This record gives sequence, structure tokens and C-alpha cells, in this order.
Amino acid sequence: MSIATRITTKLTEALAPTRLDLVDESAHHAGHAGMQGLAAQETHFRLTVEAEGFRGMTRVQRQRLIYQILAQELADGVHALALSARVPGE
Repeated sequence: MSIATRITTKLTEALAPTRLDLVDESAHHAGHAGMQGLAAQETHFRLTVEAEGFRGMTRVQRQRLIYQILAQELADGVHALALSARVPGE
């Protein structure tokens, strides 16, 4: 299973988002020095998640929750995760 699929599945199961957009930007970073020697092909993502479960949380709390949900993917080679986490209507 690809890392992108794992990310989408985990976030869908944990947050039941009303919107989840995941863009793999790894190809834009393939030649960068920080990527030399890494086996992972899916390393850089841009993520937008909209979920009611974020209501009442600060931006930092939302990000920490996402990092917690995706801890294994981050350990498995996700090098960068640009994210936007909001409640519906924000």
C-alpha cells in the first residue's frame, strides 16, 4: 500500500473529514541534497483536512493530532508535510 493511500485511510478513519485533499509533491524534491540516499519515493505531501472533530482545537492542537495519527508514515520516510487543518466553514 502506498504511503499516500495509508495517509488517506488513516485520516478518514480517525477524523471522518468532510474534505481531505492530499497532493504528492515528492517529484519536485527528488534531486535535493536532503533526499540523497533515501529509499522512500513518497516523501513530500501537501494536505488539507476539514473535519468537525477539530472544533475547539487550536491550530497547533490540530497539527499535533494529525502528526500523532500519521506517526508511522512520518517514521517510514515522509520528509515534509505541509498541512491545513480546519473545521467546516473556516
